[in-house]
Amino acid sequence: MKKVPGPPSFDGLKRRIARHRAENRPSKKDHFVRETYCLGLMDARAKAREWFDEYPKAAYWTEVESWRQLDGDQIEFTMRRLPSAD
Repeated sequence: MKKVPGPPSFDGLKRRIARHRAENRPSKKDHFVRETYCLGLMDARAKAREWFDEYPKAAYWTEVESWRQLDGDQIEFTMRRLPSAD
């Protein structure tokens, strides 16, 4: 019987992601306004709701661009919107 190999190392994937991010930095052509927050769960929900209330999705293309859960019930997230509704 052949031995089944273990799971692959994530080192190569981490390097590829880092290289991709370095090569594909947001350009000045990207007109979105972004803000990153690190808040507790309930505060994070409230902050996102503030953004959606102040900058409606239909007019500003407002969205939670990315988020991740950190230790201690902390959420790090980036909100994105257009600078104006025109």
